[in-house]
Amino acid sequence: MKRNLYFVGAGGIGMANLERYFLAQGYSVAGYDRVESDLSKALVKEGAHIIYVDDPALIPEQMRNPESTLVVYTPAVPADNRILTYFRTGGFEVIKRAALLGLITRGSKGMCVAGSHGKTTTCSMLANIMRLSPQGCNAFLGGVLRNTGSNLVLCKDSEFSVIEADEYDRSFHHLRPWLAVITSTDPDHLDIYGDAEHYTEAFEIFTSLIQPGGYLLRHAGLTLQPRCGESVTCYTYNGKADCRVPADWRGDNIRLQGDRLLFDLHGPDVELTDVELGTPIEINVDNAVAASAAALLAGVPESAVRQGLATFGGAKRRFEFHVRPGQGRAILIDDYAHSPNEIRASIASVRRLFPGHRLTVIFQPHLYTRTRDFASDFADALSGADHVILPEIYPARELPIEGVDSGLILRQIKNAEKELCPRADLVDKVKNSNFDILMTLGAADLDRLLPELTEILTQRY
Repeated sequence: MKRNLYFVGAGGIGMANLERYFLAQGYSVAGYDRVESDLSKALVKEGAHIIYVDDPALIPEQMRNPESTLVVYTPAVPADNRILTYFRTGGFEVIKRAALLGLITRGSKGMCVAGSHGKTTTCSMLANIMRLSPQGCNAFLGGVLRNTGSNLVLCKDSEFSVIEADEYDRSFHHLRPWLAVITSTDPDHLDIYGDAEHYTEAFEIFTSLIQPGGYLLRHAGLTLQPRCGESVTCYTYNGKADCRVPADWRGDNIRLQGDRLLFDLHGPDVELTDVELGTPIEINVDNAVAASAAALLAGVPESAVRQGLATFGGAKRRFEFHVRPGQGRAILIDDYAHSPNEIRASIASVRRLFPGHRLTVIFQPHLYTRTRDFASDFADALSGADHVILPEIYPARELPIEGVDSGLILRQIKNAEKELCPRADLVDKVKNSNFDILMTLGAADLDRLLPELTEILTQRY
């Protein structure tokens, strides 16, 4: 392995955990990103050299030797980026972030969690269990684990790596899991895959990459057909109270006792009663069953599974409370949910936790293609709120599509008050709205408004 690593797109959360991992291993790390952020500032303090101008002349001299420098990039970086072009035309080995993760899985027992939704929470739960167990782990997460305040867990002596497997542009096909978890295959990224069938096929290919003697854990009821090798053991799991699909690993007897959520875990030769989940949200039982099964298959003691789940603080932007009951004039919850099923589940969780409360949801659609393909499904999911506010579509990497805007969703919402509101006016809109609970949803950048919204809702009148 080359001792110098240059990251193009260095400030992304998925790149950051790799930078931190290799810094901890004694490698020289440098990189470029378009804008400075709190994350990139932290990386600089930890030893990385990061620039914010797309100028190859600013690349450190140490990183200019193709024999000693490996270049890593993310798909979010434009193809005409000058720094990336410099490396590509200069004889350097240039690989995707996922390919670097693939190298890590080849040298460890990779526990890779994939899925259109649920993977960040499941991966974070598994990492919290493993880090508290005798086995330990190195973990590369797609969100910040609130228990540690980081998206990286380090344990130099562990043979296990916990990795969030990203299906975008088939990146997870670079991985070679010892154990793979598939949480869901609801169609997504159709701008890349074209249709639901090709999207599902990508997960089937992913199962063929599991190492001999490894394991597959897939959610019960998924339609995909695994392509595992003969020596791979395949299990199903299910932690949904209302799901009657049989499963090898399952959670049931789900109940709230005050602010505690308990469930019973059943698996092959495993019976755990009164398992406590640190984030008392019913939809997370599904994720907890998968994380528990994966940990137990890795030889983790039952006591460590219990401890890891009971102490799990959640991942940032996954049903995260910013104003809790009694802290302000209303409750504020932020959730990364950006697919119809995720939104539906998040709203249902609020309804179970706070029955009879008036719920206002701000949802910023992410991508024109996703809005076009799933507008009616989004509308159906959002109809579970009392009041829905939709700002303009967050375009990310896409150009506008004629006839596709937030109104496409709004017009199909039923049984809820609904309105469009420019993102720039959202704070004022919240100031003048009445609700018991405010929930911000989506993969866009509404989280940047959370400090202002928190201040508004915690003001005493």
